[in-house]
Amino acid sequence: MSELPKQLKYATTHEWVKPESDLVVKVGITDFAQEELGDLVYIELPEVGRKLAEKEQCAVVESVKTASDLFSPVAGEVIAINEALADSPELVNEDAFGTWLFSLKIDNAADLDTLLDADAYAESIA
Repeated sequence: MSELPKQLKYATTHEWVKPESDLVVKVGITDFAQEELGDLVYIELPEVGRKLAEKEQCAVVESVKTASDLFSPVAGEVIAINEALADSPELVNEDAFGTWLFSLKIDNAADLDTLLDADAYAESIA
């Protein structure tokens, strides 16, 4: 497994969050998650404009082995999705931490403080 980027925050459900500005974050899945899933063949992303609650099921990733739900790590509104994943879901397998799934305008920046840092996430998957 690759080194966990220290600048990201992590959910126990294996999503990462990268702050882009005060209230905008990018969300993806961790390298651990993509390794467990195997080769991704399809990703269903939330619609732009959808309001998500923290821990709400919002997306699905399908691999050759299984399908898995993804959850919003924080509450907010989906403001963008990574369109490239419609044709190339394997980008997540190639670079899990460099491939975002969707962007959120979050409701409360303090919600980011409830997520794990890299060390705590590493302990949770050890």
